[in-house]
Amino acid sequence: MGVDPGLTRCGLGAVEGRPGAPLSLVAVGVVRTGADEELGARLVGIEAGIERWLDEVRPDAVAVERVFSQHNVRTVMGTAQAAGIAVLCAARRGLPVALHTPSEVKAAITGSGTADKKQIGAMVTRLLRLAEMPKPADAADALALAICHIWRGGAQSRLAEALARAPRRNPAR
Repeated sequence: MGVDPGLTRCGLGAVEGRPGAPLSLVAVGVVRTGADEELGARLVGIEAGIERWLDEVRPDAVAVERVFSQHNVRTVMGTAQAAGIAVLCAARRGLPVALHTPSEVKAAITGSGTADKKQIGAMVTRLLRLAEMPKPADAADALALAICHIWRGGAQSRLAEALARAPRRNPAR
């Protein structure tokens, strides 16, 4: 499940698949809160929406967009707070959480770390064989996060697990 965090629109998308195999859409949507609501109420609304999704979708993992520095500190703070809610909800259920940067997701989906929202949406539509581009862009971005995690995150997690299980070698020998 991918989460594109935001206070006004928090994109959510679930994809099923594995590297090298066709992907399929499970669900896509957005949790919305009003810009005129108090911050606490907005965070509670985002939490309730994510919890509903986790109950319905039952994902194996949750991929959240890693918040990056922007010029607008207010926007960054809201995005970071929404991302924290997503991480908390997943962790509460014992689900693995991965954070992917926007450029990592863009590169995984389009081949270019500088792709725009239209290119992301077009590739998500093509990869999931959808009749039309998911709207709003936050929903398409959440699906892109889920796809990126299937393609990149799963392999990284398996590698880390294998290294953790591997017998330690003594370099002094």
